[in-house]
Amino acid sequence: MLPAVNRKLLLGLEILGAWPIVMLAGVLHTASFSPGLAWPLQLLALAMLAHASWDETPARAARHGLLFGLGWMGSGLWWLYISLHDFGHLPGVLAGAAVLLLAFVLSLYFAAALALAAKLRDQRPAVHALIWASCWLVAELARAQWFSGFPWIASGYAHAVGPLSHWAPWIGVYGITALAGLVAAGVAAALRGSGRVLMGALLLMGGGLLLPQQFTESAGKLKVSLLQPNVPQDQKFDRALIESNLEQLLRQIESAQGQLVVTPESVVPLPMDWMLEQYPLQVERIKRAAAGHPLLLGTFLGNEREGFVNSLLALGTPQPYSYGKRHLLPFGETIPPGFAWFVHALGIPMDSQARGQHQRALAIGGQLVRPLICYEDLFGEDFVDSAQAGPEGATVLLNVSNLAWFGPAMVQDQHLQFSQMRALEFQRPFIRSTNTGATAVLDHKGQVTARLPAVVRDVLEAEVEGRRGATPYARWLGSVGLWPLWGLAVLPLVLAWRRRRAR
Repeated sequence: MLPAVNRKLLLGLEILGAWPIVMLAGVLHTASFSPGLAWPLQLLALAMLAHASWDETPARAARHGLLFGLGWMGSGLWWLYISLHDFGHLPGVLAGAAVLLLAFVLSLYFAAALALAAKLRDQRPAVHALIWASCWLVAELARAQWFSGFPWIASGYAHAVGPLSHWAPWIGVYGITALAGLVAAGVAAALRGSGRVLMGALLLMGGGLLLPQQFTESAGKLKVSLLQPNVPQDQKFDRALIESNLEQLLRQIESAQGQLVVTPESVVPLPMDWMLEQYPLQVERIKRAAAGHPLLLGTFLGNEREGFVNSLLALGTPQPYSYGKRHLLPFGETIPPGFAWFVHALGIPMDSQARGQHQRALAIGGQLVRPLICYEDLFGEDFVDSAQAGPEGATVLLNVSNLAWFGPAMVQDQHLQFSQMRALEFQRPFIRSTNTGATAVLDHKGQVTARLPAVVRDVLEAEVEGRRGATPYARWLGSVGLWPLWGLAVLPLVLAWRRRRAR
């Protein structure tokens, strides 16, 4: 009787001891994303999770996945509290609970993945490492695509620098996610005496250094002026301050020297038709300034009947041009069914927007500039058609954002890292104009060549080199989407399931 009690006690202590460590590993995973030199932490954190869940039952493996996800998503998305509490005016307890609820929902992907890996466990370390990495990839692909997708700080983004970054133009961020999962599982296998699995994974990781890396060629240069107005979020939509904010914006536009001047997302916080009625003098000044230096102006187009579209409007260009945001943010720009009461309670301006239509790139200064608004740049599969070779392929990628909703800490560097990965995947330069940061220019290798400090009012005058051509990743992603990665992830799981049934 006593030995049985002792075994139960030791088992309980083991469980209690593993849970905090797994959650801490999730927090460590967040620390790997920014600054970029912290990429080894991503492999370490994931290896800790793989080791903790390797021999567990499906139920306990699921708990490990859930706790890891809570640590990761809770620490990585904490800045949502600022938008909910400081600007949405939710009480602190409710705002914190909402962030934790989102972290919990996203963590269910990882819980299900680890439960499946435990269910399909194979006694051969190499096979089980492959199963574990496949389950991890399935979780990340599902999080990226299901229910409109929310792939913020997906595992692969931590490797916008480092040896795995060389795989980006071949297999993209989710292929890198799979390789990172395989290395992590290899570490877990090595801790159980099978070093060959880890050695193979490390050779595969380093193999990217031997792959060809040049797939695009220069398309000439373009001088750009990227505006950073630094308007506090609680003043942005204040009717009493709109006129003074417009005056500051006009001074920046009039001082800009680039062949293309770019403002952040929704820098004009009223629909353009309303602006023409209420602020005609300011609109006329903007048009006069754009006559000498073509301008992409962040505003809203549309009407109350058909809906307003978060847009970039071109002024001073030879041909009329506008771009409307297509991939809308749930709870901020589109209202999920049944949540209207919650979104309306936050008092978010323009909380139910219409989707923009597909647009070509903007032809300017011998370049084709492809705009993206806010977190649209997380979904490379949505705009991969603009990263193809040929006369219609964009030569420069552009993102305009307003991250003032979330404060200056962490979120700006995270978003910049996503742009770095897109630059690597498609070998296109990436320029960013934001309200409070990170306003920056990245070359086609993902290197930051110019950047403004955060939370300052300034204009970044820079030169960007456009690129033509297509990477292997852009070619196959444009042809078949992410299905090859789904196939590579699911095939080992199907084979493992069939082998399990056969036994």
